[in-house]
Amino acid sequence: MAHHQIVIIGAGTAGITTAARLLNKDRKLDVVLIDPSEKHYYQPAWTLVGGGAYKYEKTVGNTRDYIPRGASWVKDYVTEVDPDNNKVRTKSGEEMTYDYLIVCPGVQYRLSWIEGLAETMGKNNVCSNYIDSKYTWKVLQSFKGGNAVFTQPATPIKCGGAPQKIMYLTADYIARHGLKDKSRVAFATPGSVIFGVDPFKDRLMEIVTEKDISLFFFHKPVKIDGPGHKIYFELMENDKDKLFYNFKNDMGYEDAGDNRVSLPFEMLHLAPPQSAPDFIMNSKLAVQEGPDKGWVEVDIYTLQHKRYPNVFSLGDVAALPTAKTGAAVRKQAPVLVENLRAFMHGKPLTARYEGYSSCPIVTGYGRMLLAEFKYDNVRDSDPLLSKFFDTGKDSYAMWLLKKYMLPFMYWKLMLRGKA
Repeated sequence: MAHHQIVIIGAGTAGITTAARLLNKDRKLDVVLIDPSEKHYYQPAWTLVGGGAYKYEKTVGNTRDYIPRGASWVKDYVTEVDPDNNKVRTKSGEEMTYDYLIVCPGVQYRLSWIEGLAETMGKNNVCSNYIDSKYTWKVLQSFKGGNAVFTQPATPIKCGGAPQKIMYLTADYIARHGLKDKSRVAFATPGSVIFGVDPFKDRLMEIVTEKDISLFFFHKPVKIDGPGHKIYFELMENDKDKLFYNFKNDMGYEDAGDNRVSLPFEMLHLAPPQSAPDFIMNSKLAVQEGPDKGWVEVDIYTLQHKRYPNVFSLGDVAALPTAKTGAAVRKQAPVLVENLRAFMHGKPLTARYEGYSSCPIVTGYGRMLLAEFKYDNVRDSDPLLSKFFDTGKDSYAMWLLKKYMLPFMYWKLMLRGKA
């Protein structure tokens, strides 16, 4: 049975960034990453791919090229974590023990949690930038009118702004191609607002009004009839005054019985339901009860596990009350590294993660704003970015940041542990 000083589950953004930062601090560390994927993806650009504004090939790298020098890589799936015995097991049957464990495998998509979604995803004009952004662009190019519907599940999701970014691009595309008079754009969310942070919410509501987008609040997607081009929602609120903004009578919105409604579509984009991977949900590392059930139970400031002190977690799988984004990982990784090193040397954990996350919200071709916030949905600002941009206003400069600067920072700096 192999033994390693530090085992990192996941070689995505969080895993590689953390490994790089650890080894930048101490080249003598014995670090192994476990991840089955030969490819590494820059997922933030998939919004632009879905809108035809970025080449998919530029979002793909080889995992081996980004494994930090000094780290080893096991190309396998983790199937079981046994924190009582400091052990992990992989799909191939290999067992590995550790002194310290960093958990960052990302999320698992759960298409089966919406009836009909698995059968129709990637066809019948049902698309998702999370799964195949190239198909989203194909659907958008073939759109000639009707309802373009955008929605998201009731589960936590990666980058909560992603389902509406492609909506703004679509509305812009429709206007530019002379299709506005025979098209309707709608955003349906299980939530009560379009965005949870006030300054950005206000600007996004202005954009929704400018683009004549209809909003459906408290609408949880529960069923998709792909061949019939119809989506069904369960209503999460009985007060009809709270359900709509800019409702259009000609969209074909109908009562479907049992507290459900239906809406026809010619284009449907959605974020799939998401959860922690099965091996996390079934492990003792997961929160056992409550709204965070299934996610890795960590102290939200130190990122140390609440019950297993030699375990740390960051990224999408961690039970943190903030948005699951790459920007969050960029702030979490240095905190985790500092606190893990302190723990390894018997010192108190003094580094704190205050919940910083950001969501670059594309509001149209050539326009973007950067929603930055921390715990409790309090507006925040990255000191580096705020020197050059007013991130709260959508602008062409912010679009250039999204399309050129952020990818460069990611591939050249962040994955090397330098940003």
